[in-house]
Amino acid sequence: MEFTAGQIAALAEGVVEGDESVKINTFAKIEEGRQGAISFLANPKYTPYIYETLSSAVLVSRDFVAEKPVKATLIRVDDPYATVARLLAMVDQLMNPPRRGVEQPCFIAEGVEVPDDVYIGAFAYIGAGAKIGSGAQIYPQAYVGDGVSVGDGTIIYAGAKIYRGCRIGKRCIIHSGAVIGADGFGFAPTDHGYEKIPQTGNVDIADDVEIGANTTIDRAMMGSTRICRGVKLDNLIQIAHNCEVGADTVMAAQGGVAGSTKLGERCMVGGQVGLAGHIHIGDEVHIGAQSGINKDVAAGSRLFGYPATDVVSYGRQALAIRKLPTLYKRVDEIERLIKDNK
Repeated sequence: MEFTAGQIAALAEGVVEGDESVKINTFAKIEEGRQGAISFLANPKYTPYIYETLSSAVLVSRDFVAEKPVKATLIRVDDPYATVARLLAMVDQLMNPPRRGVEQPCFIAEGVEVPDDVYIGAFAYIGAGAKIGSGAQIYPQAYVGDGVSVGDGTIIYAGAKIYRGCRIGKRCIIHSGAVIGADGFGFAPTDHGYEKIPQTGNVDIADDVEIGANTTIDRAMMGSTRICRGVKLDNLIQIAHNCEVGADTVMAAQGGVAGSTKLGERCMVGGQVGLAGHIHIGDEVHIGAQSGINKDVAAGSRLFGYPATDVVSYGRQALAIRKLPTLYKRVDEIERLIKDNK
């Protein structure tokens, strides 16, 4: 598949600076550019590569100013990173069109309506009372339990498991190994051990959500565990029962959210972050990797560390810790001087 720089600029609503007819047939990182590739420059620290890249074209911002000659054709756009994402999506759709049809063997419970444009892979299981939206794709060995609702255009990849009664919105992506709707971790202590508390709720996932591989979202004890519109969850994340993750929040891998905690909208949560239960995280909070949060967090906060504190305080603490060996030595010398002068 091949395009010219001019055609790409038209798709991206950009402006070409250089050879409009140069042929583009692949993508490459700017530091690994090669002839026929298109790259992008979004992070300023990669600017030196634009002067030596072998890529045939580079997406740059409209206000980019070259400090020396650039061999590649430039395509000026509003947001190079967002533009390359859209171009990749277009190419992916062309090269990997949606599948259609029902492969055998698979199990579809009696009475389940399967639209003509749906794909159901071999060895998939569709339970009684399930609802499958138009254009949904359910890959081999996926499990869609009784009463589950799968929205239009949603993709459930191989081996994902959706337990009974859960709802998946439109245009969602559920990656392999994800488990949606397993029992929440609820046990009542008794004189004879722990008694299991039935988890009678479900998981409600809104539209345009992506759930990473091997991520687990537990069903609510009562009501719903909610994943709101546009949320993106990385691989290996645990969301406990009765939690709520606000719209357009993103979480990196290996994070854990304990029961009944609510995250606000447009939050950014780094890898291996742990959130205690029954707390509230405000909107647009940023939490650095491996931080631990054990209390409510105000909207707009920037946190880092364990237990997490604001970024400025954490930086001061880290600096002080690095100085501890020198400080210890100085205190030890002072103590010896005091002792010798007695």
